[in-house]
Amino acid sequence: MPRIDAPTVAEHRAARERALLDAARGLLTDRPDRLPTLAEVGELAGLSRSSVYQYYASREDLLSAVVRDSFPRWQGRLDTAIAAATGPRGRILAYLRVNLELVADGEHALARTLVSVAPSEELARRSQTFHDQLLVPLRGALDELGVNDPETTTELLNGLVHTASRLVEQTGDLERTYDATAALVDAYLRTLPGPSPA
Repeated sequence: MPRIDAPTVAEHRAARERALLDAARGLLTDRPDRLPTLAEVGELAGLSRSSVYQYYASREDLLSAVVRDSFPRWQGRLDTAIAAATGPRGRILAYLRVNLELVADGEHALARTLVSVAPSEELARRSQTFHDQLLVPLRGALDELGVNDPETTTELLNGLVHTASRLVEQTGDLERTYDATAALVDAYLRTLPGPSPA
């Protein structure tokens, strides 16, 4: 049996998979125009190419694992922030803030890279499902505030988030972009008939 670097084989395997996923994420973020080879991922993770094949059968297999790993991380950060927010206005502003923080952290660029360099029906389905899940708390907050057409308003607010995201990517100025976008959103929220957005 090969030497393991953890108390158990399962922990050893999990640590190596984590190292490979992190290496793939880093390479995809640094070079968004191309998929890294398994050899490149292995080298960055400190593993030989043959060792990488013990975990992933192909680049596509590794990419699928990166997708499975990345989307829930985004969702988890959003869920945590929304759970800590007070009232529907707070949840909407938390949605805005966390999405822009994730952009500033490079997560949005990674998601865009995954879609552009490795388009597939599976990835398209995963992306759409993820997008729909992200919008659930935003729509729920708008419902609570008494918006007449929450579905359309959700998409419009999400469009504003996408525009703000591009600004963060272009300027690197998270705070300035958030403040300006939050002011626009808050001015709108204060016109709604639902619970006071104090």
